[in-house]
Amino acid sequence: MPEATFLTNEIRDLLMDCGLFDQLLPGDFLAAAGYFALSSMDAGQEIFREGDAGTFMCIIVHGQVSVRKTDADGREVEIAILRKGRAFGEMAVLDGERRSASCLAASDCQLLSLGKDALEKMLNDAPKIAAKIIRALAVALSRRLRMLDGQRLSQQV
Repeated sequence: MPEATFLTNEIRDLLMDCGLFDQLLPGDFLAAAGYFALSSMDAGQEIFREGDAGTFMCIIVHGQVSVRKTDADGREVEIAILRKGRAFGEMAVLDGERRSASCLAASDCQLLSLGKDALEKMLNDAPKIAAKIIRALAVALSRRLRMLDGQRLSQQV
């Protein structure tokens, strides 16, 4: 089996396992896999910085990612640790704004990434699959926002 086919099949399996894209049909995963890349990061390695242009998003295959924001005193504060299956960086890819936080590999990580250009290409080549992926990302973002709203409300009570 050619290496490219093996990698595409591996990415397909990882997309199926991550739990984000339940709306995709089995054949959709293979088509979508060609637009994603697989990469490894060493513990402590910077993935992107707050304020950077958002050119890609990631899904954690294994490992942990630290999300950090700069506070009013200019110090970087960890606001979350993300684990397997979690997407990050998608806000900047979807809305074209700059990164709202920095992300750093908190452990050795394997990441699936989808570049903004690859997403645009998918929208042209396979619009139905791209729409399902964008919808899944929007649903995940919506869930996170609702959870944060609930946390804020419980802190006020």
